[in-house]
Amino acid sequence: MFTGLIQDRGRVVAVQPRGEGIFARIRPRKIEVGDLAQGESIAVDGCCLTVVEREGEAFGVEISPETLAKTTLHAFEEGTEVNLERALAMGDRLGGHLVLGHVDGVGRIESRTPVGDFVEVWFSAPSPLDRWLVEKGSVTVDGVSLTVNRLREGGFSVMLIPETLAATTLGQKEVGAEVNLEGDVIGKYVERLLAPYAKEQNR
Repeated sequence: MFTGLIQDRGRVVAVQPRGEGIFARIRPRKIEVGDLAQGESIAVDGCCLTVVEREGEAFGVEISPETLAKTTLHAFEEGTEVNLERALAMGDRLGGHLVLGHVDGVGRIESRTPVGDFVEVWFSAPSPLDRWLVEKGSVTVDGVSLTVNRLREGGFSVMLIPETLAATTLGQKEVGAEVNLEGDVIGKYVERLLAPYAKEQNR
């Protein structure tokens, strides 16, 4: 479980094929690799991955074929910058929202509009993610907890504050860039719980 509050930015320093998946080594800027436990979960651009190696200033993760097919991690190459967040510990402040690190789909940046020191960004939102979005609700973009400002068919906007622009990779991504999206888990469970009642009403 994560919060969507990015703790660090890292850089991919090596990518190697491993069976049908890949192995990637990532060098964080601030997170101490020695503090990471073998088998620990870590969110990399919003994807929950497992630390399988710790060596020097980098840690290694294995990325499965399913993750490669459903996220932007298939485009990893040496030099790719990523958002990093360690798993939530009991007693930590929940400053963002509950994030699982299970990506629902890949969206795309449709526009970026400066608004003073802020930037309004519109993203495409593939189905079924679009039905879990509500105005002023939460969404995770590349691991970053954000507030949905506005909705339109197949897309949504957020307003990036200067801190988010400086501390995450969203400050660098241009129009057309792909991003990992995760809807609010509470909405998913509500939909699941109400599904049988909706079927009854439609009979």
